[in-house]
This record gives sequence, structure tokens and C-alpha cells, in this order.
Amino acid sequence: MTDLSYLAAVRESYDTVAAAYARQVTFPAELDPLSRAVLAAFAEDVRTAGRGPVADVGCGPGRVTAHLAGLGVPAFGIDLSPAMVELARQAYPGLDFTVGSMTALAIDDDELGGILAYYSVHHTPPELLPVVFGEFHRTLAPGGRLMLAGHAGTGEHLRPTQAYGGRPVSYESYLTPPDRTAELLEAAGLVITAQLLEPPGEGTKRTVATFLARKPDSSNTPDTPTC
Repeated sequence: MTDLSYLAAVRESYDTVAAAYARQVTFPAELDPLSRAVLAAFAEDVRTAGRGPVADVGCGPGRVTAHLAGLGVPAFGIDLSPAMVELARQAYPGLDFTVGSMTALAIDDDELGGILAYYSVHHTPPELLPVVFGEFHRTLAPGGRLMLAGHAGTGEHLRPTQAYGGRPVSYESYLTPPDRTAELLEAAGLVITAQLLEPPGEGTKRTVATFLARKPDSSNTPDTPTC
């Protein structure tokens, strides 16, 4: 039986820090040029494929969801934290935001044209990443796109007690090696089309790994990487 008890700590922690998080986190328009370019490329790819809407999983206060919508993508947000979802609804009343977990998405099979997991899977214990990536594969339409971005490492397990201005948190974070993330995405049936590794430097203290992937159009016909 899958142990999802860690979700309670993630939910409670982000409910606690939601307002401070929204004050401190950068708006997408203020991101570095490379991050903006990758988000724009993902949005264009989804629009071109035309397979359905994009779910921004772990959407937080909804800023990246709104950014995608501004790029012409039908997007909606899902977050484990009710406080985050409420902030998103207040800030972007024209978009849909719901409370939910990426471990069990309340979405039909083959429904999504895209999934964005933007700095949102690092609280998932590594042994449960196959559950999350399996949900991504299940809910993506054939030919649907995935963008996964976040901090990577060499398997570090972080247990912070404070975050976002000293507010108490009980979540844990895992810095999965990029090669392992790639292996798990492929094991879930997703085809990686591009991978970007940004070493620590200005603006980040950790390696950032970004993956673009897609669900094959047919289980019998492998996709050819686009880049």
C-alpha cells in the first residue's frame, strides 16, 4: 500500500506560508530570460499540438498558470494547499483552480494537452515519483506535452523547519539526480524531447533541471525527439 502520509505535512506547511510565499516568489515576467523562453516554448508546443488544456500541478498562488493563459494556452491550476488555491482564485478569478494532489489527479484518462510541474515535485519522496509520473502519463492525451522543472541534486534529503520569513514548516524536500528523474519519466512511458541543466549561479544556489517530454501518440509507435 502506498504511503501518502507526507501530503499532510506539505498541505499544512503551505497553508501556513501561503501569504508570505505569494509576497516573496518572483512573477513569471520577472524570471531570467532562459526560464521565460522555456515556458514560452512549452506553451507554443502545447498550442501547436492542440490536444487539450494544460494542468499546472502544484500551482501555488496561480502566477504561472496565469502566465500560460496569457501565452494563449487553456490552463487551470491544481494545488494541495487550500490556502494557496484561495489566493490563486482571488488573484485570477477568470481561471479555474482546485485543491488536489498530483498523486491522484481528479482528471480523466487522456484528457490533458499538457502538464506543467514547475518546482512542485521536490516534496515527493523519491520512491513515490513513479506514482506521480504515472498520473502524468495517465491523464495526458496521446501526443500531450509535459514540462517538469525544479531543483536537482545528488539525492540530498532536506528537512527545513522554517521557510518564507521564518514561518514553521514540516515538509521535506528531495533533490533527485537528473539522470534518475529522466529514468523514471521514461519508465512511466513518457518520451523526453529536451533536457536542460543549469548549474548553481546567479539567482539559484542549486542545480535546476528542466525536462520537456510527451506521451507517445501510439503505444506501438515511438515518438522521435524534437530537440
